[in-house]
Amino acid sequence: MGKIEGGQMHLSAIGKQANLYWSKIPQHFPHIELGEFIIMPNHIHGIIGIVHPHHHSVRSRHGVTSEYQPESNQNNTNQFGKTIAGSISAIIGQFKSSLTRWSRKNGHDYFAWQARFHDHIIRNEDAFKRIADYIKNNPANWQKDKSRTQKL
Repeated sequence: MGKIEGGQMHLSAIGKQANLYWSKIPQHFPHIELGEFIIMPNHIHGIIGIVHPHHHSVRSRHGVTSEYQPESNQNNTNQFGKTIAGSISAIIGQFKSSLTRWSRKNGHDYFAWQARFHDHIIRNEDAFKRIADYIKNNPANWQKDKSRTQKL
């Protein structure tokens, strides 16, 4: 999505579009606030804050998030694997598919995403600051990270 030169990220056409689409996420998902983010040559780092739940009736049961159904309902269905509207998975999925469609329409047929994404819940201010700093400094640390992953 671009290249790093002199510790600075220089976006390609796809990177510029990714930057635009990422910055517009809150327009499509009003319950979301964006924190620090950076488009890197082969990945994106970003903080997504949930301002208020999209579905007030969503709860976790035995590690599976699903629409709440009263315990007396005998027709409970397993919702595992079903993407919940407004969830982080739905947001990332729509972001990735929008950028993929844009790439195909604009002659970037080679563009592809990794199949998955990594998420992490930020639980306190110290972790928030550490992660935001990591994101801001990621381009400057690119050569170190790049060489470390090449050795693995």
